[in-house]
Amino acid sequence: MKNKIAFYTLSFTWGLPMTLIGLISACVLLCLGHKPKRWGGCLSFVVGEKWGGLNLGIVIITDKWDSKQIKNHEFGHSIQNCRYGLIMPIFSIMSVVRYWYRAIATIKGVTLKTAYDDFWLEGEATKLGNKYIGYWGE
Repeated sequence: MKNKIAFYTLSFTWGLPMTLIGLISACVLLCLGHKPKRWGGCLSFVVGEKWGGLNLGIVIITDKWDSKQIKNHEFGHSIQNCRYGLIMPIFSIMSVVRYWYRAIATIKGVTLKTAYDDFWLEGEATKLGNKYIGYWGE
């Protein structure tokens, strides 16, 4: 998303449910001593290790191995929040369930037949994040 005013307006209106969840989470993380950084138009926190990342509206939470690739992908979910708004919490639940299904299957030695980004929601997040992160100066 090139327009920062549109990004924040949509995040705090149409995308308000996920944004509120993110801001509440950010307050908890701040109280626990975590310091945010900026990534795209989001606050980015680092918590734990070896689990990947999570997007909650304008808040990104990643593990200590956070990479540009993971942060861009999570930023892409922020843009999706602006697009899909009120139904984004449902999409987020689908994404989390799918992530943990794949993680558990991998631990159990199951060979997964699809790549992570083959699911349209994840592929779109990666494309959007990689496309628009440059407009935010990252």
